[in-house]
Amino acid sequence: MTVIFQLMAFSLGLLSTFLLVIATCTDCWMVNADDSLEVSLKCRGLWRECVTNVQDGIRTCDQYDSILAGHPLKIVVTRALLITADILAGLALITLLLGLDCVKFLKEAPHIKLKMCYMAGLTLGLGVLGMIGSVWYAVDIYVERANLILHDIFLGIHYDFGWSCWLGMVGSTGCFMASIMLTCCLYIFTGQVANYARPSRRPQRAIYPSGRTATEQMYVINSRV
Repeated sequence: MTVIFQLMAFSLGLLSTFLLVIATCTDCWMVNADDSLEVSLKCRGLWRECVTNVQDGIRTCDQYDSILAGHPLKIVVTRALLITADILAGLALITLLLGLDCVKFLKEAPHIKLKMCYMAGLTLGLGVLGMIGSVWYAVDIYVERANLILHDIFLGIHYDFGWSCWLGMVGSTGCFMASIMLTCCLYIFTGQVANYARPSRRPQRAIYPSGRTATEQMYVINSRV
């Protein structure tokens, strides 16, 4: 059962990390939320901006000139948080893979493998950085749009957060759930298994009801004779 539980946590962590990487690389963090009069779909990502013609499906993208300079704070911070979450989740998966009971690495040291699973769980928990970056990006888009509406400013294009932002949230949530499985749940599960496997110590009953040893019994019989 421990192996199945570890494999479930590893599968969830692998899928969540994959979603985080996709969210970091794709370019639909912001999407225009106008009515059907628009003939193009505009998406902005962390690295470039793309426009797709609705009629013929032609897509053109403009790469950002620099990585840090000339960008809003939300883009720079979200990049840093997502990249950090990706790296930490990847390292956690490698550590967890080596710590699985079904892997022959350090097979003679189960306690070390269990600590590796705990360490991987704690590292996966830092995937919440991706959640912070994704939520911050989404909230910033909402606040920017609300300010434009509040001041009656119409620029022709209003943006809403797109599917890349949703992938970042889902991936970060999955990493956090895998972290809980590898720390709290695995600790409880292994503790119950250890208590069940531990032999019960019952007091041994005396062979002789009088409490005397066999030598003392023989001495008593010989003395009577």
